[in-house]
Amino acid sequence: MANQDSTNPSHDLFEQFVQAQTCKEVQRIFSELCHHLQVDPRDYQSFYTKLKERLNYWKAKSLWVKLDKRAQHQDYQQGEVCAKNKCLVLGAGPCGLRTAIELALLGAHVVVLEKRDSFSRNNVLHLWPYTISDLRGLAAKKFYGKFCTGVLDHISIRQLQLILLKVCLLLGVEVQTGVEFKGFVEPSGATGWMAKLFPDNHPAGKFQFDVFISAGGGSFVPYGFKRKELRGKLAIGITCNFLNRHTAAETQVAEISGVARIYNQKFFQDLLTETGIDLENIVYYKDDTHYFVMTAKKKSLLKMGVIKQDFSDADKLLAQVNVDQEALLRYAYDAAQFSTGHCLPDMQFAQNHAGQPDVAMFDFTCMHRAENASLVRERKGKKLLMGLVGDCLVEPFWPLGTGIARGFLAAFDTAWMVRSWGKGRPHMEVLAERESIYQLLSQTTPENTSKKYSAFSIDPATRYQHVNLNSVKAFQVKNINIIYSFYFYSQCRHKATLMPDSHYWADQKYSVGAFEVLLKWCQQHTAGYDRVNVKDLNQSWRSGLALCALINTFRPRVIDMSSLEESNAVYNNQLAFNFLERELGILPIMSAREMSFKGQIDKLSMVHYLTQIHDHQGQRTLKSPLSAPKVNPDPVNLDLEPSLMPGISSNEECYFCCQRVYVLERISTEGKLFHRSCFTCHQCGTTLRLGGYTFNQHTGE
Repeated sequence: MANQDSTNPSHDLFEQFVQAQTCKEVQRIFSELCHHLQVDPRDYQSFYTKLKERLNYWKAKSLWVKLDKRAQHQDYQQGEVCAKNKCLVLGAGPCGLRTAIELALLGAHVVVLEKRDSFSRNNVLHLWPYTISDLRGLAAKKFYGKFCTGVLDHISIRQLQLILLKVCLLLGVEVQTGVEFKGFVEPSGATGWMAKLFPDNHPAGKFQFDVFISAGGGSFVPYGFKRKELRGKLAIGITCNFLNRHTAAETQVAEISGVARIYNQKFFQDLLTETGIDLENIVYYKDDTHYFVMTAKKKSLLKMGVIKQDFSDADKLLAQVNVDQEALLRYAYDAAQFSTGHCLPDMQFAQNHAGQPDVAMFDFTCMHRAENASLVRERKGKKLLMGLVGDCLVEPFWPLGTGIARGFLAAFDTAWMVRSWGKGRPHMEVLAERESIYQLLSQTTPENTSKKYSAFSIDPATRYQHVNLNSVKAFQVKNINIIYSFYFYSQCRHKATLMPDSHYWADQKYSVGAFEVLLKWCQQHTAGYDRVNVKDLNQSWRSGLALCALINTFRPRVIDMSSLEESNAVYNNQLAFNFLERELGILPIMSAREMSFKGQIDKLSMVHYLTQIHDHQGQRTLKSPLSAPKVNPDPVNLDLEPSLMPGISSNEECYFCCQRVYVLERISTEGKLFHRSCFTCHQCGTTLRLGGYTFNQHTGE
């Protein structure tokens, strides 16, 4: 058998592929293997089957057994459920690659884009038990023999990427490295959604897709998604990596899974006395490198000269110009030496992707999370489902080791969403279910997820102990602020049936974006009015005159424009708000006073509001009689107190403060409405998330 293996080039190439330790090497050897076996990875639907048939090698059988077991799960429906879907995944980090694997198992055509052409991140990830089980099911041990041996529960980012990259390639995923995503190319004619790439002539630029998943990290969040910042008390983290030569002396040094000051005060006091370094905690993992991560006190960093000048602003404090890099290296080196009892011989810093010592300092208390996990864009009748995974969805709090665990959970949740999309469910239902599941993500811990790891699948019910897939309703997805942005993209599109006098809606030569189309519509229907000049979709509407003009265009006997004063913005806005709510059922997005005096009117909020007006008029057959005589309007109730506005029933008031709840600040649960700012815990005052609270029916708290 051994002699046969050594003389079979495909077997040798397979062994090289399994052992390859760089991204380029993996891709090169895989290409050679496919060429030798005469299988085409672009034939994604049958590629895996053909590869197994032609690579009849006993050492590969254990790998096929693992992957076959996963692929035969009922959720994937034999790879038929998403066979017609084409998915573009941005980012070949662990979460992007893990998502791509699930999409491929669902039968989709998957392309992954990665800006870098190498995997160089040395930092080590803590793995939850379910994550270890999941990776074992993908044959991680086959590709990395030391994977979670004994009590080890961690892996370097680079090694994890290599494992997942190999699985992706075997399943027919097309992974393109050294390619930068520059934006979307909207559908035109017979073509669908495509990506604008650098370099411009890259073949992936011709790939048409109906699903886009961003795993590009916190630095890239697609337009339409809103993020919010979560900031706590300043905490400064330092990560550093040292070369691991795998000597006998190095193997004898014990890891530090996590030691905090409150549990070992003597350790930290001795560290301070001997080195002047003052830490809150420190972790040491041994992997491809010797990896340390610690939380340092600002006073200590200033005293040791790491930070040159004290600033209250964290960005200024940790700016590159305010950090002495040599002092930082000494600080990290001394902390690592002391914490390992000076037992690591000949410590030398590993290098990062830029060829510099792999040491970084950052403020980890400033984290961001997306307000919604999904949206749908539509252009010229072609819908695009968009989702977030990884750090661009939720940035992790590293001391808890939640990053990769919640990242994989989000990857599974996203695959479940794409599965529903592939089955043809109404897109509003798909989005509502995704947002229902997203509410659980930040609350997950190893303790409150299911312990039946072998049963985990993309079905949320197999992973979350208490999941309500209908906690967010389709109508909430359409209207509430956190996810309204995906809705009105589909409203501003070319169609001839909107208004007889709106000829440009049907003119296919217009390839402008949806916002520009809406702006042109507003400009057309407010043209000719004195003191009205619509230049944009936010600030031009402050005085209320443009809104009144828009109403007057379609209902010319309702408002006497000549009686309105530009300086009386609150009156004008309230007049328009009252009419639109009473006659068309369009709820105001903010109070008239906020509209008039707010420093910067949110563009997306106004687009949402104006789109609803546009939609209502699109259902009518009225022409635009701008020349109709202006008469005194019928009496309009202009009570400027929002809580007393006519037609406002009690169920449009906040359950807690009894004040009017506007669309953009509304939460609906337990059959009641709340301001987001009012939806807080009765005991501690913390802002609550839907699904993350207990409601007392007796006290109403």
